[in-house]
Amino acid sequence: MLTVIEIYQLLPKTNCKICGDSTCMAFAVSLLGRRKKLVECTPILEENFKKQKEKLDSLLLPSAGASETGMIVHPELCTGCGNCVVACPVDVANDPHGAGMGCAPTNDRVIFKVVEGKVIASNVQECRRFGKNKVLCYACIDPCPTGAIEFA
Repeated sequence: MLTVIEIYQLLPKTNCKICGDSTCMAFAVSLLGRRKKLVECTPILEENFKKQKEKLDSLLLPSAGASETGMIVHPELCTGCGNCVVACPVDVANDPHGAGMGCAPTNDRVIFKVVEGKVIASNVQECRRFGKNKVLCYACIDPCPTGAIEFA
């Protein structure tokens, strides 16, 4: 998982404030939280920072597909085991007689579903990591045997 320090080390470190943040470290935090885009750092677009920009682009690419919660489901790693479906506390609360019993979800209010052998995430606004009362929940990550779910 990408860290703020890894991003910061590749930034120009000019603290120019052109991006709107007070420091390059603050901009790195904004990039990681997907509140800013790399192109908002105009110095990184200069030729002498070309290699750092290419590296940052490649590091930030996986999080570009993240949901509002930062959740990324890697379909190439998913085996469709459904462990995340039955482990998610939101799924269990929203579907006590389906996902909560270890069965396929019986309604559309759940976050995780196995569709055609792969997990898909929907209703991410229901995730504990979403909104103003965020909780750092790892219930879907811990039981995943292949590491197919991560948070950016």
